[in-house]
Amino acid sequence: METVNIKKLAQLLNLSISTVSKALRDSHDIGKETKEKVLQLATELNYQPNPHASSLRKHKSKTIAVIIPEIANNYFALAINGIEFVAREKGYHVLIYLTHEDYANEVAFTRHLVSGRVDGVLISVAHSDKDFAHLQELRMKGLPIIFFDRVCENFDTVKVTTDDYESAYLATKHLIEQGCKKIANLGIAKTLSIGNKRLNGYLKALKDHNIPVDESLVIECTNDQDADFNLIKDLFKNERPDGIFAQVEKYA
Repeated sequence: METVNIKKLAQLLNLSISTVSKALRDSHDIGKETKEKVLQLATELNYQPNPHASSLRKHKSKTIAVIIPEIANNYFALAINGIEFVAREKGYHVLIYLTHEDYANEVAFTRHLVSGRVDGVLISVAHSDKDFAHLQELRMKGLPIIFFDRVCENFDTVKVTTDDYESAYLATKHLIEQGCKKIANLGIAKTLSIGNKRLNGYLKALKDHNIPVDESLVIECTNDQDADFNLIKDLFKNERPDGIFAQVEKYA
């Protein structure tokens, strides 16, 4: 059976393609009688609109990019599940980009997206991010950007985060209330805002409970699993903390 498209409808009705397209969209530019003729023939011939062609005409890909540093982290797995669920409900597809905590990968991905492959970007920045020029480039192209979890504080856009300071404070306070006095802080890079906020929450809890800060218990972990293992091993060999505040779950 021959595929019926807008061009075919226009030929059969002796109308312009533009008129038929507007009639199918119920445009106020088209009269009632013309709309009825177009809709009647479209129904008779079982016309089905082409969503891909429609997206191209509107310069919309109906696709959202999600850039994350890792997938093993339970938080990001849950976040992707939620993002994909909502996107699917709205008729969007999701492309997942894993930077593996590598700044160069993040830059390469965003440069790839400049071409207009997606309609928007959700991003949680890499561990080593120091320069966000690549994200500014995306925004200059008119692409919406939303940060979640790991954000760039100086980037003026929507940010979806938890209260990292308060969460760290409460976690440390709980350990203190359990009798811990030598609480280690296993932190992520201080270049990340969440790392600084969680560290400050930890320090404030110690201060409020008159526990002096022992710098040897404040560990800044890396993105190297073997190096982190040795840092934590040395911590237990030298100081032996009686409590641990792990800023991210993999350090726990």
